[in-house]
Amino acid sequence: MSGNIDILHEQGRGKSFSDEIRILCGVNISTCLQCRTCASVCPFYEAMGHAPHTLFRKIQYGLRQDVLTSSAIWICVGCNTCASQCPAGIDIVAVMDVLRQLALETNMPIPEEDILNFHREVLHSIERYGRTHKLEIMLRYKIKSGHLLADLDTGMIMLAKRKLDLRPSRVHAVNEIKRLFKKTWQET
Repeated sequence: MSGNIDILHEQGRGKSFSDEIRILCGVNISTCLQCRTCASVCPFYEAMGHAPHTLFRKIQYGLRQDVLTSSAIWICVGCNTCASQCPAGIDIVAVMDVLRQLALETNMPIPEEDILNFHREVLHSIERYGRTHKLEIMLRYKIKSGHLLADLDTGMIMLAKRKLDLRPSRVHAVNEIKRLFKKTWQET
């Protein structure tokens, strides 16, 4: 028997939030060592409010609404830095993806203004090119959000340092990727 028993599961109300996460993404978060490595390597930790290890503990305690309304699940960009350094080998990005999915399916309020639009722009970029084109993502996001001049200074610095490509690069099998997205968009 695990030492980290979900409160809801313990009270006999069916499968636990931890079990649900494990079923949906195949990740057993009870293996989290609470070592805080994920927090120490995450480039967005300060903006997240809760590091992955904190969310995992809340999941174990069955604090579903608290987790699904957390800014952290939306601010995570899926860069995989945390997972690559996790000594327990937890696929943290897969868990964050499932948490976002559950938040949307249960109509939880999204705490970050316009973050869903940003995520959609990233996905549309991958659909178009097979990879992200950061400049286009940011331009489309800024137009949709109405914050055209916000972060302009940062964008100019990134352009000057050649961190943003003016033209997108494409993968060779972009049609296969488009076909995957077409099926996904039809299901949602």
